[in-house]
Amino acid sequence: MSGAVSASAALLKAVRAGRMGEAAGLLDGMTDTERRACLPALKDLRKELRAAPWDAASRKAYPALHAAGAACHTGAAGTATWLTAADLRWSQASPGVLLHVLGDRERDWLGDVAHRLAERPPLAQVPYELMSGLVRLSGCPVPTTETYVVGWIEQVGSLWQRGDTILQRLRQDPYTAELVAAVFGIPDIGSRLDWLFGDGPDSWFNALAQLTREGALDRKATVDACVARLLRGGVPSDCRVFLRLLTALELTRDEERERAADWLALASDAVSTVASHAQSVLGSLALDGELTPRQLAEMSGGVLFRTEKKLVRAQLVLLGKALRRDPSSAAELLPAVAQAFGHEDTDVQERALKLVERHLTAAPPEVRGEVADAAGELSPGLRVRATETLGLDEADRMPEPHVELLPPAPEPTRVPPAPDSAVELAEEIGALLASGGDVAAFERALDGLVRHAYRDQDALAEALKPVVARRWWVDADPQYTSVEKYFRADPHGLEVVLAALLGQVSTATLHRAVEHGPMADPCVHSAMAAAFNARLWEAAHRLRTDPPPFLLATPTWGSGLLEPDELVARLDEYRRLGARPGAADFTQALLRVRRDDGVAAAAAAEQAAALGTAEGNRLALWLATDGPSLPRSSRRTSGVRILLELGELDGLPGEFPSAFRRLGRPVGRFEARAYCAHYWDRTERHHWLAVVPGRRELVAARLLRELSSVAVEGTRGDASILPLLAEAPGEAGEAVHLGVAYGLGARHPEDRLSAVDALLVLAARGQLDTEGLGADLGQLMRRGAVKPLRLAESVRTAATTGAYATVWEILRAALPVLLADLATDGAAASARGFGELLAVAAECAERTGARGCMAHLAQAADRRGSSRLVTQARRLRATLDHGVAA
Repeated sequence: MSGAVSASAALLKAVRAGRMGEAAGLLDGMTDTERRACLPALKDLRKELRAAPWDAASRKAYPALHAAGAACHTGAAGTATWLTAADLRWSQASPGVLLHVLGDRERDWLGDVAHRLAERPPLAQVPYELMSGLVRLSGCPVPTTETYVVGWIEQVGSLWQRGDTILQRLRQDPYTAELVAAVFGIPDIGSRLDWLFGDGPDSWFNALAQLTREGALDRKATVDACVARLLRGGVPSDCRVFLRLLTALELTRDEERERAADWLALASDAVSTVASHAQSVLGSLALDGELTPRQLAEMSGGVLFRTEKKLVRAQLVLLGKALRRDPSSAAELLPAVAQAFGHEDTDVQERALKLVERHLTAAPPEVRGEVADAAGELSPGLRVRATETLGLDEADRMPEPHVELLPPAPEPTRVPPAPDSAVELAEEIGALLASGGDVAAFERALDGLVRHAYRDQDALAEALKPVVARRWWVDADPQYTSVEKYFRADPHGLEVVLAALLGQVSTATLHRAVEHGPMADPCVHSAMAAAFNARLWEAAHRLRTDPPPFLLATPTWGSGLLEPDELVARLDEYRRLGARPGAADFTQALLRVRRDDGVAAAAAAEQAAALGTAEGNRLALWLATDGPSLPRSSRRTSGVRILLELGELDGLPGEFPSAFRRLGRPVGRFEARAYCAHYWDRTERHHWLAVVPGRRELVAARLLRELSSVAVEGTRGDASILPLLAEAPGEAGEAVHLGVAYGLGARHPEDRLSAVDALLVLAARGQLDTEGLGADLGQLMRRGAVKPLRLAESVRTAATTGAYATVWEILRAALPVLLADLATDGAAASARGFGELLAVAAECAERTGARGCMAHLAQAADRRGSSRLVTQARRLRATLDHGVAA
């Protein structure tokens, strides 16, 4: 026993000093009993090193500890766990040392360790040299796990210094066949190994193809595995790797023919590159007569419904060649061609119709009827042409009159009263803090905090503690400077009220915020933010000094509007309770009170005057006036942008707090700085509409630079405010329409969808100036701020909802600007995508029966060539000259 103790002490001393050679010598020849006796001391040293600083001494000890601990475990599971431990990973022993200290074990034990290591996830970073060395020493079957196979591939591909080729290394490896077969079963391996599968004579593709030709790899199994992996799909890199390998194998015609069913499935459902390869294989088989017309028709049914226009057009070319080669196949193939009648691209529809016109005479009568049924999917212009070809009845020639389909105009929703229970209120606030909320949810929660604080502030604070437990300021010392600065700079929504309730912000800080407002910030958004923040600071301060029974400015409607009779009732309750209205809260209530109903406003004014209070008299005077009118606006340019400047907002009373008087200041172009605090934080923008409900132009003008950035600079997310602007009450003027124009040309699809939603809502409410919006879009495209291709995608989306007439009116005003440039300069500055925009215009004109002329359209239609721009210009001219829809 004393010998075991002395061996353990000697080993521990060598390991602690980092003397790897000495430790390895001590481990040689140890019995299992001696190894087990050393293990507790090594585990204690490991715990000690975990807590020790990462200095030279500990770094020196780790490799020796890694090797000694692995060698002293007598079970394979314990050894594998020790070898892959996270705390030992970054300074471990080399594979050579580990193989030395483990190499005297039994072969079965070594094989067990090898397989356990191979089963670890790739993140464990087990060295391949260690695993392969254990396999070699044990003679066990080679592991085929992801960790082992990926390590093998990286090892084979990185031995460039040996001077041989990948093919030569694979020939020399006795496990090549098993490991190559395992590659096909590893998920997402392409994304990990795509960079290793390069081109060139010494590539993996060429090496594996050569091995199949030599018989070292089973050719049929390899080809089947490639095809099966492509059928499985997956990430693009997987498909790219296995498609290139399949191409390198150079399948024979027999091999292609016996896998016809697989090519059919790939052509229909695989990613574009794989589908294109399958399409080319099937096309070659079809033109050689080795694919039946029924199989070709089945293939077409899948390909023609794909969104990739290149694949669809190639399929129509293939069908045309097949019909010319064998006219008798028309009975099978023409119904397949007719499936393209419903494609969104009218060029595809026209190609399909031409094929039908060319080969319909060879088809039996029942096929003519089947094709005629599909003709209803054609665009209106092509449908008229198809009725002549197919000999339909005159009634079928007349398209149905267009009926504009717009979404229902949004109805205003009432703000529900605050929860009666403090616990229920706390739950709602927790949801708001976690994911945000709309104006109604925010105002309901804010009013609930004030009401419950007035009733029982201690009970409310107790209910809120679990909700705010993870806020950084909860455990901070109330005198800690960072907390005070945090809430002095910004109330951060409801957080300042919660912090005030829980005593985490000082009354002095809240008083300074109420008295002096926000810190100086000259950005264009500061006026809206100042008014919004002033009420929050005031509410938090009042809860600490003079809690009000409830808030006066809580809106009646989700838009932010407040009914005048409700405000009168609240002022009456304040009078009865002897409560003092807050200056910011009452001012916000005045800005929110609804005055568009003259009868209701007059009645409320009379009731307010009868209260006999100063606030009642102010409300009565406010209701008796029309209030501030929208300021004068003027357009200015900034680079490629078109922005707006607003004049001073007249009519704000002088007794308004300073934070609210800032709303009347002019808005200049150069105030719209590229970056400010409000640029990065968008969480409160939708609340600004409720600061000045009924005057959305004031908000839109201040957000116009951010809205322009989604098109000009490709920023993401700023257009999410557009649907809220469209739903808000008030006049939709230049600022709102310019914002929608920028959104329609946004880089990111989600921003374009927001703009489309706003466009449709404005149209449904009868507030969309289609001519003005179209003119804005034309100028923005001319300046390069909006790209025609992006705009085409947006307006096509809007049109396909049923708003063809709306979109046509917009494009009728927008297109002449670009057509004029095209006629003057010979090539539009932003011609890319112009053809797509003309295609949408032609589709809308056909469906709505538009007629008349469009300036400069004739010059575009008379240009030579058959580009998409020219063909769609001709289509639009023909539609406007002759009309299509009734």
